Amino acid sequence: MRQIFTSIDIGSNSIKAIVCELYNNKLNLLAATHTPSIGIKKGLITDGEAAMNCIRKAIDHLEGQLGISLRKVIVTVPSYMAEFKIAKASIPIQGEHNIVTLNDMEEVSKKAIQERAVSEKEIVTDLTIDFGVDDKTKIINPKGLMGDTLHIRTLLVMVPKKNIYSVIKVLEALQLDVVDISLNAIGDMATFKTKEMGNSLSALINIGYETVTISIHNKGIIIKNSILNKGAKNILKDLIYIYKISQKEAMFICQNFAFAHKRNASMNDFYETENTLGEKVKINQREASEIIMARIEEILTLARKEITNLLNKEIDYVIVTGGVSNMRDFEYMVSDIFGKDSIIGNVKMLGIRDNIYSSAIGNVIHFINKLKQKEEEYTMVSESESLKLSEGRRKQIEDIHTSSLGQVFNYFWSK
Repeated sequence: MRQIFTSIDIGSNSIKAIVCELYNNKLNLLAATHTPSIGIKKGLITDGEAAMNCIRKAIDHLEGQLGISLRKVIVTVPSYMAEFKIAKASIPIQGEHNIVTLNDMEEVSKKAIQERAVSEKEIVTDLTIDFGVDDKTKIINPKGLMGDTLHIRTLLVMVPKKNIYSVIKVLEALQLDVVDISLNAIGDMATFKTKEMGNSLSALINIGYETVTISIHNKGIIIKNSILNKGAKNILKDLIYIYKISQKEAMFICQNFAFAHKRNASMNDFYETENTLGEKVKINQREASEIIMARIEEILTLARKEITNLLNKEIDYVIVTGGVSNMRDFEYMVSDIFGKDSIIGNVKMLGIRDNIYSSAIGNVIHFINKLKQKEEEYTMVSESESLKLSEGRRKQIEDIHTSSLGQVFNYFWSK
């Protein structure tokens, strides 16, 4: 069975959608697209019909690339007013000879969820912290151990029901079956987590178009989340206001001309265009970079303060990602604000080099990791649709497997 997964990240500026295949324990890209979003503000769906049309375009694009029909998806939901609560439960071990089985692990997990569920909020996902067998604690995988009682500690991630059902309603109208839901911050951490981060306390900052999501993770598990009403849109607004240019021109300057930090920007390089008044303007690279740099500094400084508000402890490292982090010399801004214990979370999957896809990729990884814990295999594409995938696409994937770049995501399943 080919294990194929589709993931959608519904953002304020664009809909990101990918299709990946897990093959020989490696995750490979089959198709990806991002389309402008309408009817979505700060991650929340404000116009269901408009949002549905945008998602339909993204799915149509993926289906056009692959030549198959997609009917099952993983999707992100807004993290506004998210809550994170630890749930505990214990059950008698039912396995033969009192040996822990997968069924025992599933039952104790269900019990923890049932006992901690809150009526006004919906559980997005549960993240297992550890298990215990009798008096032995902090066991990652208790399968095969002998004892009388199995314990669990799990983190329940909950959001207001409207955050979930507004998204599911739109997808159901498109005849898409939601197989799993997650938060962007969970996906981001799944994308960037390494073995070295396994015992660390970390902060992850995703600079989106209208908002900045800040999440705190303990040993890779999200424990707190916050949203700032700032984002890439503010950077574009500064350029639009100062130079009286269109948003399209402002976007081009950020992506292709200016720098996130002024240190390498030139006083002698100019970008010539026409402003909204019909006048010709010459934009100096150094000057534009200073404008952008000032706004990025403000955003990162606010994020640093919010991290302190969320957790008054020493953070081991900070990861910064999001579309803005693709800008040249962005790493210097991160280093200036957060020091040496900070990195830019760069997406390195073959075929995707854009950080806007970090959540969509990570939510596939998160879903697969849950399957691995249950020792299950799964695919989101029917057997008949799987057979439709072209032989050329299969050849492309097999070429990836034999290349060194095909090993990039190997660490996700080696822990």
